[in-house]
Amino acid sequence: MQSYLQMSKSELEAEFSAVKAEYEKLRAMHLSLDMSRGKPGFDNMDISQKMFDLVGNDTGFKNIDGIDCRNYGGLDGLVELKRIFADILELDPHQIIVGGNSSLNMMFDTVAQAMTHGLGAEPWYECKNRKFLCPSPGYDRHFAITEYFGFELITISSDENGPNMDEVEEWVKDPSVKGIWCVPKYSNPVGNTYSDEVVKRMARLKPAAPDFKIFWDNAYVIHDLYDETDELLNIYTECVKVGNPDLPIIFTSSSKVTFPGAGVAVEAASPNNVELLKSRMKFQTIGPDKLNQLRHARVFENAQAVKEHMKKHAEILRPKFEAVLNALNTLEGKEIATWTKPKGGYFISLDVMEGCAKRVEQLCANAGMILTPAGATYPYGKDPKNSNLRIAPSYPSVAEIEKASLVLCTAVKYAALEKLLKN
Repeated sequence: MQSYLQMSKSELEAEFSAVKAEYEKLRAMHLSLDMSRGKPGFDNMDISQKMFDLVGNDTGFKNIDGIDCRNYGGLDGLVELKRIFADILELDPHQIIVGGNSSLNMMFDTVAQAMTHGLGAEPWYECKNRKFLCPSPGYDRHFAITEYFGFELITISSDENGPNMDEVEEWVKDPSVKGIWCVPKYSNPVGNTYSDEVVKRMARLKPAAPDFKIFWDNAYVIHDLYDETDELLNIYTECVKVGNPDLPIIFTSSSKVTFPGAGVAVEAASPNNVELLKSRMKFQTIGPDKLNQLRHARVFENAQAVKEHMKKHAEILRPKFEAVLNALNTLEGKEIATWTKPKGGYFISLDVMEGCAKRVEQLCANAGMILTPAGATYPYGKDPKNSNLRIAPSYPSVAEIEKASLVLCTAVKYAALEKLLKN
């Protein structure tokens, strides 16, 4: 396949004419497609439907400790779920707090607590030039939390191994740097997993700020697409080895295991940090939704049951990812785009020709396909190269994804040819 960069002007004009005609045909179909957010599809949620039959008058409302889950109490969650998530995260149950349906809410709340009361030091609001490290491309909702609380967001470059640790180690010398956002396995949006060396260097950090925290959002810890999976070192174990047990705060949830709107979220940390967090929780709640936790505990007896359940998810998701990747493969050799091929998670990261991401987004929208806004994967929504796009194939059907991917690839070619013909 001939590279666009090797074409003469007349060849580019002829190619653009053909691509433009293809694009107009797609527009005429009046499609309505959405690959903007990483939402599970109906087919994924349906496989958890049975959990609604597992709590009630016939099955009882008490957990294995005899707690009546209809009533108040159980500040940090049911013991059954602590054990399951402890196995998944390779921690001890006493390090686990099980809450409501949103780990993002737990992250926001932890930052809010740090702002007003600190995390072992003075409140963060007292640091007037506070900063937070943001490996990019990354998760826009992470960045939004710290932007909301007035942090300066520091872009950290990343590659297939994870964040650039030379940059991280240099920035943490500044005492106004209070933390770093991390999605360590099948990261959002790149789909890479941090290398052993990156995890070890992260654990060995010696920040100037005594209250610096690694916000370790292990959202996709069990979200494998294939039997051959990525392996991630245990950040807490590595931190303990080097005398930094209080450095990480770990998050995960069942949002993409059962139901995004009715899952359970987890915050985990060292015993010191857990006690600090629990001492504050007693002022804001008398306990989580234990009936929902009981449903989860009964549908999943142990961590292995959760992993077996996730294989069913993979069977649904894998064809959707492969539909996108098969379409992107038609761009191979044109030198106008690169993309990731993740073994798990919820996203594919697409880098188009520099300066073209916003135009691709616009072209897709005009043809009835919604993408995550270009730039969203960088702090303040500003991609310095205007090249990265996050593709979320989880929600639509395979047939819809095939159509959407055709729109996407056509838009990528259209935008690249426009740019080349202007130069």
